[in-house]
Amino acid sequence: MTEEIHATPSTTPNIQTELAAQLAELMPEVIADGKVDVEKLMELLDGDVADTSERFGLFWPGKKRALRAAQEPTTATLRPDFENSKDWDHTKNVFIEGDNLEVLKILQKHYHAKIKMIYIDPPYNTGKDFVYPDNYKEGLDTYLEWTRQVNEEGKRLSTNADTEGRYHSNWLNMMYPRLKLARNLLTEDGVIFVSIDDTEVSLLRRLLDEVFGEGNFLGQFVWVTKNAARGVPPRTMLMSNHEYVIAYARRAGEVKFKGLERDAGDFGNPDSDPRGLWRSESMKATGAQNNYFTIADPKTGRTFHANWAFSEPSVKRMIEDGLVIFPDNDSGTPRQKKFIGSYLNDRKAFVTNLGWYSTENATKALMSLFGGKKVFDFPKPLDLLTFFVEQATIDDLVLDFFAGSGSLAHATMLQNAKDGGSRRYIQVQLPEPTPDGSAARNSGFRTIADLARERIRRAGSALVKEDASLSDATSNTDVGFRAYKLADTSFSKWKQSSDVELNQLEQHLLDLRESSSADDASADGLLSEILLKQGYSLIEQIAPVDVAGLNLRSVGDGVVLAYLNEHVKPTLEQLRAVVDEDPARLIVLEDAFQGDDQLKTNLAQLCKSKGIELWTA
Repeated sequence: MTEEIHATPSTTPNIQTELAAQLAELMPEVIADGKVDVEKLMELLDGDVADTSERFGLFWPGKKRALRAAQEPTTATLRPDFENSKDWDHTKNVFIEGDNLEVLKILQKHYHAKIKMIYIDPPYNTGKDFVYPDNYKEGLDTYLEWTRQVNEEGKRLSTNADTEGRYHSNWLNMMYPRLKLARNLLTEDGVIFVSIDDTEVSLLRRLLDEVFGEGNFLGQFVWVTKNAARGVPPRTMLMSNHEYVIAYARRAGEVKFKGLERDAGDFGNPDSDPRGLWRSESMKATGAQNNYFTIADPKTGRTFHANWAFSEPSVKRMIEDGLVIFPDNDSGTPRQKKFIGSYLNDRKAFVTNLGWYSTENATKALMSLFGGKKVFDFPKPLDLLTFFVEQATIDDLVLDFFAGSGSLAHATMLQNAKDGGSRRYIQVQLPEPTPDGSAARNSGFRTIADLARERIRRAGSALVKEDASLSDATSNTDVGFRAYKLADTSFSKWKQSSDVELNQLEQHLLDLRESSSADDASADGLLSEILLKQGYSLIEQIAPVDVAGLNLRSVGDGVVLAYLNEHVKPTLEQLRAVVDEDPARLIVLEDAFQGDDQLKTNLAQLCKSKGIELWTA
C-alpha cells in the first residue's frame, strides 16, 4: 500500500538534483548511472561551450562554496508566531523573523515564480554594518547559534573591516546565494530593485548580470539622498550625496511598468479647436531619417523644405486634418498639433534619474511613529519605495528579504490606500540585536525584527486613523500581518544531515525509537511545517474541527484535513468518519498510528476508494 500513501518531504527542494533532472529530460544521453556525463554534455554543446582557459566572468574566493550554500536543502521550518501577529485570520501579509538564506529556501516550494517585485536594501559593506559568521558557514546551525537558541556563548561576528583580505569577497559570498534563490521566486514579468552605494555598486552590477543575465538589466537609477552642505569645503573633489537602485527583470521583454504621469501644464487652445487642448511640437526629424521634401502652406503658398519626421503622404494627411501649424514668416518652421488626450496616453516607461528623496525626512517620518525617538538609522524614504511599488505592481506580491525597519511593508500599505490596489508583502528580517543604549533598546525593542513588526503595526494603525474607509471590511488595504519565526524542524527524523558525526547519528537513531515529532511541538507548528513542505502558502485559512471525537485541523474550508495528535490513536471507525468528510487531502501524523500498520493500511484503502490523497509526516 506504500504507493497509496504520500510521505511529506523532509527538506526543501534539492535544487542541484532538480537541475540534473531537467537536464536528463532535455538530453537523456548525458546521464550515465544516474550521474551527469560532463564530457558528453560538452560534446553535445560543442561550439556553445566557453574556452575554460580564457573566459569572461566574475570570480572571487569562495564563489563555489557560496553556490553550494544556495543549493543545499534545508530541513528548517517557519513556526507561527501568533503573539506578534496582527489580524492573523484575515491578513494576507507575512513577516518572517530569521536568516534570509534559509527562509528563501523554504519559500521555493510554494512561491516559485509567484512574486512580482523584490526590493532589497542589503548591507552596504561599509566595514561596520556588515554581519557575517567568522567561519563563513551558512545554514540553520549558524542562525540558531547566532540567535542563542543553541549555544549560550553565541557566535563571534565580523564587521568585515576594509583591512580584511577578502573584504569584497565576503560581501559577494553573502549576496550570491541569496540572489540565486530570489530569482527563482520572480514571476516571468517580475522585477528586482536593489539599493546600493558606491562601495559595491560595480560588483553588484556584475553579480546581477551573472544571476539574471545582462539582457535583463533594466537600469541603474540614481537618487539624491541629501542636498550638499553649503559653505563647507569637501575633503575630496566630490561630495557623495547619492545612492543607486539597480533594476533587473526575470525576463526583460515581459516587464510592463505603469508609466509616469505626464505634465500637461503647457497645453492650451488659442484657436478654440473643438478637439480640445493642444500644444505644438517640431515636425523635423531628429535621427537619420531621409524624408527630405517640400511642403506648402495651403493658405499663403509659402514653402518649407526639410528632413521631416513623417513621410510625405503622412504630412499631406496631417495638413488636410488641420494638424499642421504654419509660421507667419519664411524664417519659421511648420509644427504639428499634439492633443492632450493622445499625449497623456503616450506614457513613458521609466526614468534614469530618480531625483531627490530626503533621507532626513524618512528618519523624521519614522520618528513620528515612535514618539519622536530615533529608533532606526537610515530608513529608506517612503516616497522612493512607493514609486517602485506603484510602477511595478497593482494586485501582486512583493518581497523584501533585508526588511530592516519594514519600510517596504509600510510603502505597500500606503500605495494600496492611495490607488485601491490589493498588493501583499512578505518581509524577512534577521533578529539582529539593537545596540546597547540605543533609543530602540531603551524603548524595549531587543532586535531589529521586533522594531520592524512594531513599525508595521503603528503604520497600519495610522493609515486607518487617517482614512476611516480603511477600517471597512470591503477595503483592499490590508494593515495586518502573519508573523513567523525560523526554527529547526519539529520532526527528529528529519534533523540529521549527511555529514553528521557517528556518535550523533547513533543518538539520533535512539531518539527515533520514541517519537518522530518533538514533544513540545504544537499542532499549529507541526501543521505549518507539513504544509510548507507539501507546497502550501503561509496564508492558508486553518481552523480546528471536531470529527467523531477527533480534533483535527481544517485547511481551506475542509479541502485538507489533518490529524496531528500522536498521543491519541484513532479508531478505524473514527477515521472512516473523517474520510466521509470527503477532503481532497488527508494528513495524518505517522506517530498517531502508534505502530499499527493494519490501521494505516485500512485508512489507505478508505482514502483510495474516495479518491482522497493520504499523506503522512
